[in-house]
Amino acid sequence: MDDNLFAAYAGYVRTHFGIQLPPTKKALLESRLYKLFVSQKHDEFHDAESFMRYLRQDQSGKAQAIMANTITTNHTYFMREKDHFRFYADHVLPYWEHRIKNGDVRTWCAACSSGEEAYTLAMILEDYFSLKGDWDTTLLATDVSREILHKARQGIYKREAVQTLPPGWQATYFYASSPGFLQVSDRIKKKILFRYFNLMSPTFPFRGRFQTIFCRNVMIYFDAPTRAALVRKFYDFLEPGGFLFVGHAEVVDMHIAPFSYVMPSVYQRR
Repeated sequence: MDDNLFAAYAGYVRTHFGIQLPPTKKALLESRLYKLFVSQKHDEFHDAESFMRYLRQDQSGKAQAIMANTITTNHTYFMREKDHFRFYADHVLPYWEHRIKNGDVRTWCAACSSGEEAYTLAMILEDYFSLKGDWDTTLLATDVSREILHKARQGIYKREAVQTLPPGWQATYFYASSPGFLQVSDRIKKKILFRYFNLMSPTFPFRGRFQTIFCRNVMIYFDAPTRAALVRKFYDFLEPGGFLFVGHAEVVDMHIAPFSYVMPSVYQRR
């Protein structure tokens, strides 16, 4: 891949997904495209040049979906940055329990990847509200990759991947699906709406605001203007007093939107 073709890919990825591909990522892009070309047979393309033509010409959204699956990094695991989950259970949910008037607990897990974060939140919500009456704790989980969303909806994980969860959760919310694998129970699956959504969409289609938004370890791939625009949208779609969780390597510029700092990588709308 020559520099001009790499620049074309970098521009496409930045425009459609907000992800920065500096020249140091050229080898990574080449590797991922190579895997795409050898693992799947497509009539529309067979190498980097024909795939770029396909990306530019396709109007169906299929090409963009393929690129999203190819370029996004889906590294996650259960209880990643577990202090966030403790704070959510011990402080965020009690805070909202006494302020929500309609019983509607609204949590958004943005960039949910293969589902570990969303299922962890759903189990926390189930533990907290199941004996407290009629609460709607269904949460929204979105991602830009339809392929990874399919995996998340299945909710099947290697047994060793689930070992980081409390033993009570393992026994209550999972069952053996095949040798070496556990599957999330339907009881928890029903508590999550997995949906396709691109954070670079100019408008957010949600009807109401959320009390909590998790968007962790995503904005590190964006440039400063893209991060600023996204933070402002998160602010606009949080209830007053709502909480925003970002990754431990990420910092929210409180000049962009009037958040208050709560703890490392946790912010609250004023």
